[in-house]
Amino acid sequence: MMGNVVSSCGATCSMVKRGQLRSVLIAVSAVLCFTGTPMAVGSAVPLPTPQDDPFYTPPSGWDSDAPGTILNSRPVEVASMGLPAQDADAWQLLYRTTDTAGQPMATVTTVLRPRTGQVKGLITYQVAEDASAPQCAPSFVLRQGAPAKYDSSLDLIQIDQMLSSGHAVSVPDWEGPKGSVFAPKQPGYAALDGVRAAEGFAPIGLSGTDTPVAAMGYSGGAIATRWAAQVQPTYAPELRLAGVSMGGWTAPIGPYLQSLDSGPFSGFLPSLLPGMMRADPRMAAAFNKYLTPAGQALMAAGDSQCMTPNVAQHAFLHMDDYLTIPFSQLFEQVQTSFADLDFGPVAPTAPLFLYNAVNDEIVHIAPTDQAVAQWCASGAQITYTRDQLSEHVSLAISGTPATMRWIDERLAGQAAPAGCSTRTVPSMSLAGA
Repeated sequence: MMGNVVSSCGATCSMVKRGQLRSVLIAVSAVLCFTGTPMAVGSAVPLPTPQDDPFYTPPSGWDSDAPGTILNSRPVEVASMGLPAQDADAWQLLYRTTDTAGQPMATVTTVLRPRTGQVKGLITYQVAEDASAPQCAPSFVLRQGAPAKYDSSLDLIQIDQMLSSGHAVSVPDWEGPKGSVFAPKQPGYAALDGVRAAEGFAPIGLSGTDTPVAAMGYSGGAIATRWAAQVQPTYAPELRLAGVSMGGWTAPIGPYLQSLDSGPFSGFLPSLLPGMMRADPRMAAAFNKYLTPAGQALMAAGDSQCMTPNVAQHAFLHMDDYLTIPFSQLFEQVQTSFADLDFGPVAPTAPLFLYNAVNDEIVHIAPTDQAVAQWCASGAQITYTRDQLSEHVSLAISGTPATMRWIDERLAGQAAPAGCSTRTVPSMSLAGA
């Protein structure tokens, strides 16, 4: 695969700094290093993709149900990176939620609980799908028998940790059936209604709305987690949201996407933009007006596969080569769309645990530092850790123990530290970090 990454760059690679090429190879290979055969909770069976699976189709009259209503359920076999396989039961719930426009939407969450012991709490975990294709939804890629396990291996490690801590886990398809990447509010609605569905699903053994809940996400999953924390006080005030953990995240979205162009991680653009266009007709109209035939083909290709192959195949992509106007000029025309994706200076009301790599090669830390400062000024309750030695992918793993310690304390009823604190540490993997 690393050879394929190099060859796909062509002559472009010879014009970039060796450090840039090395960074994309390290990041892609870091994901691929977890691609050993995952272990299953159960046995493998051939799987239809979501677009061909009737389970994803809601029953007649579903749109009149309340948000969080379970429309269908089934037991599933979920893969595990652990040896032996995780001792857990898993189901999928089709449930009613709400889209960006405030209209009824049906999506799926994968819920898991440890087979032994009392469940301590519920974690809604928003994966970093970072793709627009329906077969990249977590409800598909997390199942045993699904292909492209390298796009779910990091998530499987995280989920194994949550289950080992004695918590139930809800993993929502927060992009919804259209693969609406980074749509405003919808990710939060989907996550919170997934919690409602999990709390109402008797086999998990939760205590309804008395269940302590935490929200967790890294990278693209952190953006969905931010929306869940942001809309919870008004959309789902009955939920006991005890804490929110977000790592490897950035703001605002528009400048971040522009920064990807022509760089080692420009492959995120054809992975993300098709779903963003489906979510926002204004963005779709602007891009469709200026995309060349080659640009249309690029978007179609990106819309057909998951994040890792997109990033591997499209490093150092110049969007200007696929548009009839400069990419920067096109972005100026869709500023209102990106403004809708921004959160502003008002922080969520739940306690926050935030962490980023100081030298993150994919998501630069400066916007995160600025957002933390703004949120602290608004009275937020934040524990923020800056990691000096990690990069983007490695921090997703090395930051998990500290994250889980903080979440365990919140779900056990311990109050989060008051006020705001910011620490810069050599590595979050060190004891006490």
